[in-house]
Amino acid sequence: MVPHPGNHHNLLETDVNELLTRAIEAHGGSRRWRELTQARATIVSGGSLFARKGLPQDPAPRQMTVRLHEERASITPFGAPDQKTDFTPARIAVQKLDGRVVAERQDPRTSFSGHVLETPWDALDRAYFNGYALWTYLTTPFLLAMPGFAVTEIEPWREGDELWRGLRATFPPEIASHSTDQDFYFGPDHLLRRHDYHVDVAGGFAAAQYVYDCVEADGIVLPTRRRAYRRDSDGRSIPDEVMVSIDLSDIHFS
Repeated sequence: MVPHPGNHHNLLETDVNELLTRAIEAHGGSRRWRELTQARATIVSGGSLFARKGLPQDPAPRQMTVRLHEERASITPFGAPDQKTDFTPARIAVQKLDGRVVAERQDPRTSFSGHVLETPWDALDRAYFNGYALWTYLTTPFLLAMPGFAVTEIEPWREGDELWRGLRATFPPEIASHSTDQDFYFGPDHLLRRHDYHVDVAGGFAAAQYVYDCVEADGIVLPTRRRAYRRDSDGRSIPDEVMVSIDLSDIHFS
């Protein structure tokens, strides 16, 4: 869009990346997103990362709840049938279902300082990782249009006979996530196909996460299966290194 001289209303629109605009529309559109405040889903997770951290994941389904327009998330049960997590970037807590605090940590990101891939995690480390990761996934690609994000188009990624256009997003410091810079690749239909990042809370290893099996839930389109692999120096996933797997079902936005 070329802004009309003196028409400042359109200047803001020129700042929004064209690919991001198309991706947001393909995933349900910004108008629908603004009408919603939270997402709930049943999650089954696995992968070798948790075993490496001394916290192997069981296959039991859990309930994940995230706020859409602020970074807040909770998973139930956690550690015991009557416990849940309460995540924000500034604080992670494990609580009883009635809200009584079992354990909490302020400024939780600092506890990962000096970690390598094999550094053990405690329950609060795990809860913090769960919180920011699932919040990121359940708000992609809409979060990239939030204040403070810088988004630019990068070289496309060729996967088989498809060419996936890419966006590099620089996350603002107040948003907790895997790493400051993350890459998102979209197929010809502008739906998300792959998400690349470094896992800073686990020694900064490079990950390539492939997403599959999109569904529509309450007007929002999102993938229900995610597989995050270690990534080699050429950017290719290492097939036998599934670090995290996530399967979502019974997804509801409200």
